[in-house]
Amino acid sequence: MKTEELNALRGPLLLLVLVIAAAAGAIYYTQLLHQQAQTALVRQQNQLREAQTRVQRSGDEKSIIIQYVDQYRQLQQSGFIGDEQRINWLDALRIANERTDLFGVNYEIGVQQAYAYAASLNPGQIALRQSVMKLDFRLLHELDLLRFLDALRAQSTGLFHLDQCLLRRTELSGAIRYQPNISAKCELAWITATPAAAPGGGRP
Repeated sequence: MKTEELNALRGPLLLLVLVIAAAAGAIYYTQLLHQQAQTALVRQQNQLREAQTRVQRSGDEKSIIIQYVDQYRQLQQSGFIGDEQRINWLDALRIANERTDLFGVNYEIGVQQAYAYAASLNPGQIALRQSVMKLDFRLLHELDLLRFLDALRAQSTGLFHLDQCLLRRTELSGAIRYQPNISAKCELAWITATPAAAPGGGRP
């Protein structure tokens, strides 16, 4: 009798074991899917935060560009940003000579090279370069040099600084009343700035 009862229960017991195993497998699979969904959710949230950060940064960059675009264009027009404007420099020399009533200016411009003091200015991605211009001219008196440099700077044809200047008194013959008394040899460094190329080969 007992053997018959056990045989009768064998089928239901085997079915129960199979059901329990299937339920355990379903629970494990469900937990695995939940874990994967959580990982995907965290990844999506991180991507969303990164996208929001990029949008915020682009908004900040746009505000900065709008704020400084006029000044940037003025620097471009003056010849400080971009390629060298050597023709404009020569025009500025001619005008400065005329306005200060000098006796003519001889010049020599060297090749463009890296600006000697760029590292101390920490320009970042902006490349600062210089071209040294040697000037040889005559002055009536010392103040003519300052007037000439002021007149040259007033042309707004770029940024320069005076590296050195050597003044020497010339011998006067006395035959001509209005004649140069001083010879001047000066070196100017014309400075230009080139922003780093933007992605795609353009400029910012």
